[in-house]
Amino acid sequence: MTFKPKFHFDDTEIAFGDKSNFDLKRMYFLFATMNNPFIAKVGIWLTQFALRIHIPIKFMIKKTIFAQFCGGESLRDSMSTVTKLGDSNIHTILDYSVEGESKERVFDQNCEEIIKSLKMAKESDKIPTGVMKLTGFVAFDLLVQKQEGKPFNTKQTQRWEAFEARVEKICSFAVECNKYLFIDAEETWIQEPIDEIVNHMMEKYNRDRVYIFNTYQMYRTASLGNLKAIHKMAQQGGFKVGAKLVRGAYMEKERERAEEKGYPDPIHPSKEATDKAYDDALIYCMENLGEIYVCAGTHNENSSQLLAKLMDDHGVKKDDPRVFFAQLYGMSDNISYTLAHANYNVAKYVPYGPVKKVLPYLMRRAEENTSISGQSSREFRLVKNEMRRRKRLS
Repeated sequence: MTFKPKFHFDDTEIAFGDKSNFDLKRMYFLFATMNNPFIAKVGIWLTQFALRIHIPIKFMIKKTIFAQFCGGESLRDSMSTVTKLGDSNIHTILDYSVEGESKERVFDQNCEEIIKSLKMAKESDKIPTGVMKLTGFVAFDLLVQKQEGKPFNTKQTQRWEAFEARVEKICSFAVECNKYLFIDAEETWIQEPIDEIVNHMMEKYNRDRVYIFNTYQMYRTASLGNLKAIHKMAQQGGFKVGAKLVRGAYMEKERERAEEKGYPDPIHPSKEATDKAYDDALIYCMENLGEIYVCAGTHNENSSQLLAKLMDDHGVKKDDPRVFFAQLYGMSDNISYTLAHANYNVAKYVPYGPVKKVLPYLMRRAEENTSISGQSSREFRLVKNEMRRRKRLS
């Protein structure tokens, strides 16, 4: 979709206004590394290997990639990031990014951590929402079994009921705190039981307004249809839909599994098709605003321009609480800070957790910046431009 751009996302003075010269030098080093696929892959492998054999490199990780993409090791550590973002009119979504666990005890601990993050959100107008990844509260294999329709034994039934209780506890507490709750998407082969649970939570709690948001990965061929289907169900059931729109996070894994298992590829065949599906979903949400609240989780400048234009076209105020833009902390500051400077609702996903436990998240960010066409190049170019601008002024 082509239209006259409303913003110029290349004003580095705005994008990096709260970054020190030291911050810029760290960013320059990181994105220069990620801009070289070979060096980036070697670096990722060496980091994982060093941790596996217990070489003490935590300090180096914490001062580089962790500092770029995470808010802190704990909620308390992350508050300085919340304050700093808030000073630039940017909201924070505190994301406890620990994953890959399998013990019930750990699932209970993760549940309590999300409750703590919501308690902190309740005390701050700069934290509008909580977020949770449901694989942090139940064994992955149990979700697979549920989607495949295989019956549970008694112990598995108990574990599933404990999982549902954790989700209910967190959702009800988010409502009590008067905060949104974003629920992340997962792989297609476990997404159906997650959608079922989240849809039930939306039906229960999204009555007069939206509290619970499901996430729609628009690189999936089914996502736009799924969004329209839950909207129709909501109209019939008298509730509202919370839709967080993202492009997606598991493309290579999805395609490999589809080929291995012999079922149709669930992912759009091209980036252009994904972009169209994403923008079509934005249009659909804005045409039904009121019945659907939307969060555009995107690092795509064109989609961000489109949503701003749609808001104008529909007479929606910039700070309307039904519409949010969101980006990951440490990425696409040119989008986040430009929109926030123009007084739109903007939030940064700010992961936190012990360095070693959030390493899978950090490795994904490194791989994503390396593999996504132009992502690290764009970040690197913007940082270089700001460093040159400051040098000219000095």
